Amino acid sequence: MDKKTVVIGVIGADAHAVGNKIIDLTLTNSGFNVVNLGVMVSQEEFIEAAVETNASAILVSSLYGHGEIDCNGLREKCDEAGLKGMPLFVGGNLVVGKQEFEEVKARFMAMGFDYVYAPSTPIETTIVDLKNKLGLE
Repeated sequence: MDKKTVVIGVIGADAHAVGNKIIDLTLTNSGFNVVNLGVMVSQEEFIEAAVETNASAILVSSLYGHGEIDCNGLREKCDEAGLKGMPLFVGGNLVVGKQEFEEVKARFMAMGFDYVYAPSTPIETTIVDLKNKLGLE
């Protein structure tokens, strides 16, 4: 079986690196080819990497609370770049302040994300969804 390639990174001006490394290691150990863009990644960098590597999914992390601003428009840019239907995953501390997660999730789904994860969701949960979405299970 060919390894599926996934692009991961921490979007925007966010410099939280530890979780990114854990996600990279766990995805790699689960059989994925991981293209880790690191921290402070722009939407354009996610898209360029996905196009260049023929990625099967994009996983966006955000921990500093500005994910909603940083992620807005990503789906449209993916579509314009020829990545229509690219599975988009997002998780972390996506918004500032205490907000009901279901409301946050609804806003990200409306932005075109396929999967939205609450703070502290284990990466293993995402991997199950990723494998299901890509038909690997």
